[in-house]
Amino acid sequence: VAGRATLGLGRRIGGRPAEIVAAELQQRTAQQMFKVLGELKGGAMKLGQALSVFEAALPEEVAGPYRAALTKLQDAAPPMPARTIHKALGENLGPDWRALFREFDDKPAAAASIGQVHRAVWHDGREVAVKIQYPGAGDALISDLNQLGHVARFAGALIPGIDVKPLIAELKARVAEELDYQLEAEAQQAHADEFADDPDICVPRVVFQAERVLVTEWMAGTPLSRIIDKGSPEERDQAGHLLVRFLFSGPVRTGMLHADSHPGNFRLLPDGRLGVLDFGTVNRLPDGLPEPIGTAMRLALDNEAEGVMEVLRAEGFVKPSIQLDAQEVLDYLLPMVEPAQVERFRFTRAWMRVQGARIGDPRNPASAMARQLNLPPNYLLIHRVTLSTIGVLCQLNAEVPFREELECWLPGFAELDYDIEDELDEYGEFDEVD
Repeated sequence: VAGRATLGLGRRIGGRPAEIVAAELQQRTAQQMFKVLGELKGGAMKLGQALSVFEAALPEEVAGPYRAALTKLQDAAPPMPARTIHKALGENLGPDWRALFREFDDKPAAAASIGQVHRAVWHDGREVAVKIQYPGAGDALISDLNQLGHVARFAGALIPGIDVKPLIAELKARVAEELDYQLEAEAQQAHADEFADDPDICVPRVVFQAERVLVTEWMAGTPLSRIIDKGSPEERDQAGHLLVRFLFSGPVRTGMLHADSHPGNFRLLPDGRLGVLDFGTVNRLPDGLPEPIGTAMRLALDNEAEGVMEVLRAEGFVKPSIQLDAQEVLDYLLPMVEPAQVERFRFTRAWMRVQGARIGDPRNPASAMARQLNLPPNYLLIHRVTLSTIGVLCQLNAEVPFREELECWLPGFAELDYDIEDELDEYGEFDEVD
């Protein structure tokens, strides 16, 4: 709170510019937060991954150490010893598990919050990724997440407008789902089948699945984290464009929303496709993304303030007991739909910082508006995934045809020729509250 209150003030504090004081406060806050995170393991990594995309909202002098600390958290995860790996493979694949592989590398290729990934060659010659769950991963992760409440106050001061407590609660609620490799295998295979011949998106097929072991095709490529760090402008734009396409086309094509959109789960393949990994957390949306999202965005772009308000009330974003001015609500939303106002939009860290500061500054009307709006439970994960994806786009500094992708894939957005009264009839009538 202190950090947010200090940001952007034009006055001087103790003879020093407030901006410098605020930056120093952010740096100290970051150091304190990473000290707490460093004492945890799986939970720290899980929260770190979720927060990593928001570094785009930070000043570069803080964002640099922030990125480095998050990388250190992942690199510091101690690997399971070979005997533990072999024991887990024997318990899940049978005592003759070695017969299933031509080769198996005991050294992990990657670590995750609940397990680690090993590179291997399947008995039929296919290169595979073998994901092995840590023993007792669920209990350990819940314990870590329970302790992460200490981080909430640091994150609030560090990143304007972010509230970590609901994020931690959501991560805890989804632990059971993430531990279920059968659910993950089903979700990944459904995506692999749907995108099998796709020219833009690639999802590795599932090879074998057991209770705590998941074997999938190995996918080479450049992680988006490396593209963010050292990618060319062309690679950045390509990755960003396909990331947007996957975000909006996935629910239409599979009835599921990939809900773990941090850079480590995506690869830019040598042939230009976007590779997608880790389907441990998905939001099941049998009808795709809710049509009211697209309708509200279209109405906002058309400056239909009353229409936007009707949709928001119908969907529960505005509670019946809350009275808001429709035009003020529209003014609050318009900067957020700016990427859809032009044919191509460049997502930048500077743009993200402006959005974060606008909502995080208690003197800004947008901050008060944000506190009065409600986020319905069925939109919580959609909201987080969208924000996370936008954070990655800003890290990439990608220019993408955002509007075109919305028109292709977001239900309700492409209705260019509509009668506003007919459109609003879908959402019913709302009595004015005195």
